[in-house]
Amino acid sequence: MMKIAYTHLWVHDQEVALKFWTEKVGMEVREDVSFPEEMGDFRWVTVGPPGQPDVGIVLMAVPGEPVMDEATRKQVQDLTAKGFAGTVFLTTDDCQKSFEELTARGVEFTEPPNQ
Repeated sequence: MMKIAYTHLWVHDQEVALKFWTEKVGMEVREDVSFPEEMGDFRWVTVGPPGQPDVGIVLMAVPGEPVMDEATRKQVQDLTAKGFAGTVFLTTDDCQKSFEELTARGVEFTEPPNQ
């Protein structure tokens, strides 16, 4: 049987993204590993929902060379700024309650849930 372990989101700033996903959304840190300079100061940061340890969201900084040339990097950064850098679908048993909890923690929504 095959299962999804990780999904990823491009982020401009891993520290800001980590703070958002943990402090505002309520995810827990799964991994936060920095690799040496020889590996381009690469940082692997994942978060996941409490109670669902087999699923992680990678908060991936937009890389430069040699992974992406500068033109591609700029395109990905522009798409990230517009909110088109990956998707995470969350589910809840009580949409209104979750909306209120997230709003209280500072998450901004474009509109409230409709019932």
